[in-house]
Amino acid sequence: MKTIIIGGVAGGAGTAARLRRLDEQAEIVVYERGPHISYANCGLPYHLGGIIPERSWLLVMTPADFRGRFNVDVRVNHEVVSIDRANKTVMVLNRQDGTERTDRYDKLVIATGSSPMKLDLPGLDLPEVLPLWTLQDMDRIARKLDAGAKSVIVVGGGFVGMELAESLRHRGLGVTLLEMGHQLLPTMDKEMSSLLAEELRLAGIVVELGTTVSAFAPAEDHPVRATAKDGRSWTADLVVMCVGVMPNSGLAQAAGLETGPKGHIITNAQMCTADPDIYALGDVVAVVDPVFGGRTAVPLAGPANRQGRIVADNLMGRERTYDGTFGASVVKVGRLTAASCGHTEARLLELGKPYRKVYLHPGSHAGYYPGARELHIKLLYGDDGKIYGGQVIGAEGADKRADVLATAMRAGLDVRQLAELELCYAPPFSSAKDPISVAGMIATNVLDGASRVVQADDLPAGALFLDVREPAEADLGILPGAINIPLHQLRARAFELPKDQLIVIYCHQGLRGYVAERILRQLGYDVVNLTGGYQTWKQFQPERWMPSDDEIAVSLTGSQGGPRLDSDEGEPSLVVDVRGLQCPGPVVRIKKEIDALAAGAMIKVVAAPGFTPDLTNWAKSCGHKVTRLVQKDDRLEAVLRKGTAVVPGATTGAATAGALVLFSNDLDKALAALIIATGMAAAGMQVSIFFTFWGLS
Repeated sequence: MKTIIIGGVAGGAGTAARLRRLDEQAEIVVYERGPHISYANCGLPYHLGGIIPERSWLLVMTPADFRGRFNVDVRVNHEVVSIDRANKTVMVLNRQDGTERTDRYDKLVIATGSSPMKLDLPGLDLPEVLPLWTLQDMDRIARKLDAGAKSVIVVGGGFVGMELAESLRHRGLGVTLLEMGHQLLPTMDKEMSSLLAEELRLAGIVVELGTTVSAFAPAEDHPVRATAKDGRSWTADLVVMCVGVMPNSGLAQAAGLETGPKGHIITNAQMCTADPDIYALGDVVAVVDPVFGGRTAVPLAGPANRQGRIVADNLMGRERTYDGTFGASVVKVGRLTAASCGHTEARLLELGKPYRKVYLHPGSHAGYYPGARELHIKLLYGDDGKIYGGQVIGAEGADKRADVLATAMRAGLDVRQLAELELCYAPPFSSAKDPISVAGMIATNVLDGASRVVQADDLPAGALFLDVREPAEADLGILPGAINIPLHQLRARAFELPKDQLIVIYCHQGLRGYVAERILRQLGYDVVNLTGGYQTWKQFQPERWMPSDDEIAVSLTGSQGGPRLDSDEGEPSLVVDVRGLQCPGPVVRIKKEIDALAAGAMIKVVAAPGFTPDLTNWAKSCGHKVTRLVQKDDRLEAVLRKGTAVVPGATTGAATAGALVLFSNDLDKALAALIIATGMAAAGMQVSIFFTFWGLS
């Protein structure tokens, strides 16, 4: 049997190798239109940034090596230009000498992959505007960088765009990332991807969302200017296009094979097309959605390689099926890892599917063991507990949790079974309750009625918001109108709360909120917990937490770590290491130590790397000054100078004292006044209440 494979990168080369392992006598021909086969196209951005230093490392196997190891007839620089299904032949163009020849097959495999979308923009043909998709594209960009380019505009905020932006920043270039959507990375939901945009900005990358590029042109002071539809423009030495992809299915369409609405080849579960002698795989095909059924497209290298094995097995009569693609994926963004699997909330809304969701922000391992990093987890599921998808972001352990979730989904586990998984535990690696199992526990509590949750993007009107964090944490920010009763005081102060009003409870990450919910519900209150707490609410409002100049300064020297913000005289009198403390420990400990010092005293704080935003926000709200920020790989080192006490009336900032006057003898209104006053006091204000009526009953 003679098998011709069109395409020799991921799926095509994998099919050929598997086929040879199964049948030493098979005749196998691979046609690849480019000069390379089986190269690591996922590594292109990292070579451009110098992270992968040698170009040769990307060449997993040369054509000669492939021939020698697998006895496969590999023909690079040969493009199949047409398929004659009736005669079972292909027309092949030799791209080096321009000659054409016909070749006959018994079985044909189409692994032509995908290509960047073709945009019709003025200036797209400028020599300073280049795509990044193939090894040859990378070489052209590398020559520009080696020639002295200092600034780059990256167009597109998907996997390749973010990887390239980060890599070029690592190399020391000025980088601007332009994305037409209102978020980065479509495999994440908007509130989750806001963490990635913040991370890139902290690395000194300019991130412009909702920016549709309309034209490129030479600039007076730089080789190229990119102009957006709204009139804004940016200049740089080079523009790299990292836009979305489209399937290379023109060959299949011309041969009369069935394709979907976006051009993807339609196959059955055996990866066979409507023609029993033609198979297809990889980016060029539509795949089954294993969650809801139907067809979708998931252009990822992992599925392409697995499909290659299945195609080879079926060519040899083994009758294997491909059961669909969940889309498990991962990307490195600065110090963060962003991993996901299954459907996003946006996709569920698009499909019209009802769903539930929970958020949590646990540590990557036991908090008392040094080095634990915060994870941000979003779990999507149905009323029956079926898992629809999930997203995990963090500096450590995000990929592990997403892999567990992908495995659970493939095995058909629901959220209750997710909660019961037995996973590895030791303090350096996880917690006794693994974060992904905790996600299942929270979802199970909701399904069983043990907890009622509300979402940060759908807060109920007319509710009372109860902050159960410590007062020091409130300096990080509070929900508008919220009152503060710390969790440890809640039982004693529950009488201050109304029983005829819905109470939305929140803490920083959700756990203390759940404990407070259970307390108050059993005392007869109408309560719900804000899932994911204040941290999740912040993610829905990224514009409020845009990194400050101080925070961005942490990474202004590229990969060399952060600079000093001030050349402050003197040395800190105290070192406070809060790396081993769990929420709310870090802020409470820092406040305790700095409160004991005189104004002007300096302390050094050693914290987890992701603590920068919380530290700078807290210091600003309390009148302290961050004089030094140095970002290490495994920690943040900061120096704070204690500010002087705020004198009422001395500034034009927020009010520091207030008075309430109650013109009513209604007991409910009197209690409401007390609740409002308590909230004002928790925010640090001096409060007086004047009751104008006697005889309250």
